[in-house]
Amino acid sequence: PGIQPAFGYEGDPMRLLFEHGFAPTHAFNAFYRWLREDFSAHAVVHFGMHGAVEFMPGKQAGLSAACWPERLIGDLPNLYLYAANNPSEGLLAKRRSAATLITYLTPPVTQAGLHRGLLDLKASLERWRALPPDDDERLRMIEIIQAQAADLDLVSAEPAWSVEAAPEEAAKLTAAVLELEYTLIPHGMHVIGEPVSVEARVDLLGAIAEASHGQRPAPAALEALVGGRPLAQILAAGAMDNTEANRALITELTAMDGHLKVDSELPALIRGLDGRFIRPAPGGDLLRTPAILPTGRNLHGFDPFRIPSAFAVADGARQADRILARHCADGNPLPETIAMVLWGTDNLKSEGGPIAQALALMGAKPRFDGYGRLTGAALVPLADLGRPRVDVVFTLSGIFRDLLPLQTKLLAEAAQLAAAADEPPEMNYVRKHSLAYMKTHDCDLETASLRVFSNADGAYGSNVNQLIDSGRWEDEDELAEIFTRRKCFAYGRDGKAAPQAALMQSMLADVQMAYQNLESVELGVTSIDHYFDTLGGISRAVGRAKGTTIPVYIGDQTKGEGKVRTLAEQVSLETRTRALNPKWYEGMLAHGYEGVRQIEAHVTNTMGWSATTGQVAPWVYKQITETFLLDEEMRNRLAELNPTASARVAHRLIEAHERQYWTPDAEMLEQLRRVGEELEDRLENVSEGVAA
Repeated sequence: PGIQPAFGYEGDPMRLLFEHGFAPTHAFNAFYRWLREDFSAHAVVHFGMHGAVEFMPGKQAGLSAACWPERLIGDLPNLYLYAANNPSEGLLAKRRSAATLITYLTPPVTQAGLHRGLLDLKASLERWRALPPDDDERLRMIEIIQAQAADLDLVSAEPAWSVEAAPEEAAKLTAAVLELEYTLIPHGMHVIGEPVSVEARVDLLGAIAEASHGQRPAPAALEALVGGRPLAQILAAGAMDNTEANRALITELTAMDGHLKVDSELPALIRGLDGRFIRPAPGGDLLRTPAILPTGRNLHGFDPFRIPSAFAVADGARQADRILARHCADGNPLPETIAMVLWGTDNLKSEGGPIAQALALMGAKPRFDGYGRLTGAALVPLADLGRPRVDVVFTLSGIFRDLLPLQTKLLAEAAQLAAAADEPPEMNYVRKHSLAYMKTHDCDLETASLRVFSNADGAYGSNVNQLIDSGRWEDEDELAEIFTRRKCFAYGRDGKAAPQAALMQSMLADVQMAYQNLESVELGVTSIDHYFDTLGGISRAVGRAKGTTIPVYIGDQTKGEGKVRTLAEQVSLETRTRALNPKWYEGMLAHGYEGVRQIEAHVTNTMGWSATTGQVAPWVYKQITETFLLDEEMRNRLAELNPTASARVAHRLIEAHERQYWTPDAEMLEQLRRVGEELEDRLENVSEGVAA
């Protein structure tokens, strides 16, 4: 095995990767040349998601001998172990490095459950509900409940709840506790070559059943299923009626369990190295696309002419209504302009669901020809829409731009059709703002109605995440500036990009809320830095353009009909169900150094949201500090497993304080600084002032 050489700066090997004008370093180039010409490899296996070869400079399609992926890997057979839930970047690896993808399973998911004080709070709520309405103990219990919830930062300690308000407050608290208990979280990591454990299969099959069939069999039924019991015994164990629907559900889950309990990934890799056929497979989340089983297959492409699908269009309209309803329920008027982030991955998984949401907000829909192929956009009549057309400013990821050029043109055409429609401006905010921009800047309507923004061709990302990770930024406006500079390229109906910084700045000044869909259960907004790089970046850019902050919303369609949360709610939910949850962090720490790195990433990404939106509650940092650093036993575990990442956790929490994202009391701050110095000393092998 060999580690792919870094491409960038120490601490961030991907730093220069997505820059169109850069070439591989000498070390990177020499590594692949050595593999081909000196080691004389018969094939290369890229392990993990993702590497750097497929993102090297060159053409996006139809690569020539002058393109760096071709120059590096040549005709060397390329087998690529790739996550089954990432078809968008997987397709890029196929197209630009001729990779044969061999899918591997993502980490199993489980319900978060309750821990620490949350269990006591749930017990108090159940006791309070069980008391008769005229029992005097109800008043004492509600005081205890409020105090318990306040200790957990779920409610305020003051003012005390009145007798009249108590039932409503208790009901809201009960709903919040239930959401925390039943939220799905990734449990540990997936290890190539190891089948899913019995316990994990029980949880995973229950989650799949709930996501795909709307019902979760009893644990006893699932335990009987993974134990290999006959169908009749499984139904009896779960007290399930012997109906056709239940039989079909158990049969389907049994087939999935058969795939989960065996390793199909290493055998597939051996088949590929033996020059044999690797069967194709769709990509997607296991909960929404069980057809990805068995893994160990080759991710295939999609039909771009059928995105968004008919189901996605119908569901997108419902989700658009849900977004607007949540914004209005928070005491705001109907927004005139929304900033929306679109990624390639979740659109491929959902057949274009987020694209359909975007069209529905503008009162548009896709137009197909007689063969069912996408040909453009059409407007929904205002009488059918029943509300004004909302103006939407789109920020596309570089992957979306590369994989979905037809849909990029579709969104641009929808915006231009809305701007050109002969409708009252008060019922068509796209037209209202386009006409205003035309008048102010003396340009044509086509320019004024550009709403689709992304990077320049061949460039990726906003680099906001890289600034946050480095810590080398002075104030939040720097983040807004780099986002605007990187993402100001507007794409029109012809699919061509042109820099339109002034137009983007003008559009951002009108934005009243920002929104993005949650990509998957496995990848929350605090799991990876791409969320705050895009949604956080545009939120910060809007804040600079307007001079005020705006509401930021996350659409979660990973379970049931979907739910829209504020960013603060989403970060709080993930912090309680993941970072502070022993079920999550013990699952991570079971994997050693990488588990500590994942915890550190959560802390860094949380601070990224503070920097870009200012919508992270201070208690988040306080409880993370108490859980991982002020607990001596936990601190020693982290330092032994990964001294570098554990020291970074301490430094990041101190940085968050210095940037005024939270204010610990003097005693906690002193402890935190002392812990940071201790971890730094351990990293440098210094103990009690004596150099090791």
